Amino acid sequence: MSESALRLTDPSGDFLAEVSERSGQKVNLCFQCQKCSSGCPVAAYADLHPSQLLRLVQLGLRDQAMGSAFLWLCSGCETCGARCPNGIRTAAVVDAIREMAAGRKAAEPNARLFHESFLASVRRYGRVHELGMLTRYKLRSGNLFQDLDVGRQMFFKGKLKLMPHRIRDVAAVREIFRRTAAGSHPDKPRTPVQGG
Repeated sequence: MSESALRLTDPSGDFLAEVSERSGQKVNLCFQCQKCSSGCPVAAYADLHPSQLLRLVQLGLRDQAMGSAFLWLCSGCETCGARCPNGIRTAAVVDAIREMAAGRKAAEPNARLFHESFLASVRRYGRVHELGMLTRYKLRSGNLFQDLDVGRQMFFKGKLKLMPHRIRDVAAVREIFRRTAAGSHPDKPRTPVQGG
């Protein structure tokens, strides 16, 4: 039997520290009980489970963590955080790594485009307008006619609305986006945002 050594790309712990800081979570407390993974509704469809992602962070394997499709499949349902005996909100960790990956352009391009299209729709209407979001994504990804038959079926069954529905207080949602862009995090003490 051959043995292979696991090479740590960040033995200094900088990646762990950065993810912990950005997410507000103590990732080093994870002892791999896998309760988060056993309850995750997308684990069966992803390349990693939540516990595996946390382990990559602990080991400093930045490129593998940032290149994972799991970042873009995670629905943020918080099941993992509710099940964690150490109170680690894995969804917050995923959000932090997702943003780091997008900033480094480390994400798979179409996954990043989908994420950006989704957020643009929420920013504009306060909720997702599926038809507009998908049209924007398909135009930007260059796959306009891919899945057209499915889209047509969904439209004729009333699943995709032609006109967007805007929430009453879109300004409040835009304020959330503004604060997020300014670096405010819900788990950290608030700092006043200039010009607000």
